[in-house]
Amino acid sequence: MSLQAYVNKKVLVLTSDSRTLVGMLLSCDQMTNLVLSQTIERIIREPDDAEPSSEVAHGLYLIRGDNVAVVGLVDEQLDEDINWSEVKGSVIGGVKHS
Repeated sequence: MSLQAYVNKKVLVLTSDSRTLVGMLLSCDQMTNLVLSQTIERIIREPDDAEPSSEVAHGLYLIRGDNVAVVGLVDEQLDEDINWSEVKGSVIGGVKHS
């Protein structure tokens, strides 16, 4: 499936090193290289961690295609209604290449 339908829409990208990035997809190519604008990285803490989850702004961001594990559209209304500092969850493991 082509990601062209996602251009100029808010997407969430899970990377093979288990990072969670959210931003507007500006561009993509056949190698799944992505250019995001207004990018934030969501750092979700484990349930037993006293520190709150956080978001780090990265702005314009390039993700190499070989580091992309999953790309999905974001429901912007639902996303805005969530207090991400209160979200807790288990760590997503990285992708193992053999």
